[in-house]
Amino acid sequence: MAKIKSHQGWSWILLIMFLLLSILDIRFGLLGFICMSAPIYHALRGKGKIHCSKYCPRGSLLGKFLQRLSFENELPLFMKGKKAKNTLLGLMLFMFSLSLYHAGFDSRAIGFAVFRLMTVSLIFGMIMGIIYKPRSWCIVCPMGHATGLIRDFQNQNNREKKANQNQVA
Repeated sequence: MAKIKSHQGWSWILLIMFLLLSILDIRFGLLGFICMSAPIYHALRGKGKIHCSKYCPRGSLLGKFLQRLSFENELPLFMKGKKAKNTLLGLMLFMFSLSLYHAGFDSRAIGFAVFRLMTVSLIFGMIMGIIYKPRSWCIVCPMGHATGLIRDFQNQNNREKKANQNQVA
């Protein structure tokens, strides 16, 4: 299998471009759907959390620019657990769904909802990266957690299929 090249060294530029374009015209906020759907796309194709380690613009930005600012503390254990990750994923899905509901079919309002979600999560990521290690957000990231859930579900299904094949054989 071919080794997949990492784009972590430069993918932060995409996040900066997204933020700047969205400030110029909020409809560019719709591009955030690409950032949110890319990890799911990779996970559904059986690549697991590859987006997090090879492509993620937010992880790239946090890793590149918070090295000198970070206090390098360990993330508290409760934040690493599934309960905290599930809570954060549920909260972000709820808040984003509520924003989209209120936006209706207005492209500017939808763009603003996506822009706001991306910006708020970046700010939280930066705060976490300064207090803890630079990419601490990556440990609790709802998209990373969702792709991990997809991977686990796919692995479970594959194990069940193999077990059924072995029983038939």
